[in-house]
Amino acid sequence: MMFGRAVGARVVVAVSVVLAGLVVGAPAGAEPTARIEDQRVEPDRTIDVGVYSPAMDIVTRVRVLRAADPNAPAPTLYLLNGVGGGSDGNWLDRTDVVEFFKDKQVNVVIPFGGAGSYFADWKTDDPVLGKQRWTTFLTKELPPVIDKEFDGTGANAIAGLSMAGTSVFQLALSEPGLYRAIGSYSGCVRTSDPRGQAIVRTVVGSRLGNAANMWGPPTDPEWSDNDPYLHAEALRGTDVYISSGTGIPGPYDSIATTQGDPVQLTMQLLFGAGLEAVTNLCTQQLRDRLQTLGIPATVDMRPNGTHSWGYWEQDMHKSWPVFEAALHRA
Repeated sequence: MMFGRAVGARVVVAVSVVLAGLVVGAPAGAEPTARIEDQRVEPDRTIDVGVYSPAMDIVTRVRVLRAADPNAPAPTLYLLNGVGGGSDGNWLDRTDVVEFFKDKQVNVVIPFGGAGSYFADWKTDDPVLGKQRWTTFLTKELPPVIDKEFDGTGANAIAGLSMAGTSVFQLALSEPGLYRAIGSYSGCVRTSDPRGQAIVRTVVGSRLGNAANMWGPPTDPEWSDNDPYLHAEALRGTDVYISSGTGIPGPYDSIATTQGDPVQLTMQLLFGAGLEAVTNLCTQQLRDRLQTLGIPATVDMRPNGTHSWGYWEQDMHKSWPVFEAALHRA
């Protein structure tokens, strides 16, 4: 009996020591931090990176295009995909982003996911879209990880198309000073007036989400709080680029420019024309608002063009000088 008790006592002591070591290794109350879970080098300087987001408790895929000289520090340009979060077309497979940036000293970061989310922090988890905390991920979690892993300078710019053309303004306003420049291609920035709310509900609903879970019912002040049009004064000091077509078919609305795909061309002409006509009105409204406030902005109101990738590639090219000047400003 005495032998058994002695052994039992030693076992208890050993277990206690192990548990104490575990507690020391993971202090009570310690918050998880964003981190790189995995990465894979792909062709053309592209790196597929899995970044863990504590805010959403998921690993998000991010593509990083390394700067021309990966051994030297570089600023960062974030490019956001549209309503599908990259699943139905993205910067990599629909534009010449890899070729365009291959000789430029900038890390280009393209997050994937967030379909129908407006890249916002939602009030309530959505039954279909789940837990959406994209603002926290994009402004607080991802930039430090990118800067540490890819030798970032701390200078950032961000651009997005369609749905993300709204989000870039909301992200900039949520984290003042994070982005030196923002670019909005075919976006509708005003979100809290009846037309803006209808557009947001339509966009979120296209992915079977409920916009009430994002900002509450139409009377909830969250709608106004997240309306960049109403808070445009806070953009002063940030370089702004906005663009839109008119919906009238243009040079990228042909069978040749859709790689011989008649279905794609039909979609651009039937749906992309109407969508771009709406964003044209939105962009005019934002232009006038910025002018009234005396906030400088580069505005490109194209005389034609549908809601489609050929024009967004062109927008990326034309807006780069604005971003480059901001990113390399002392």
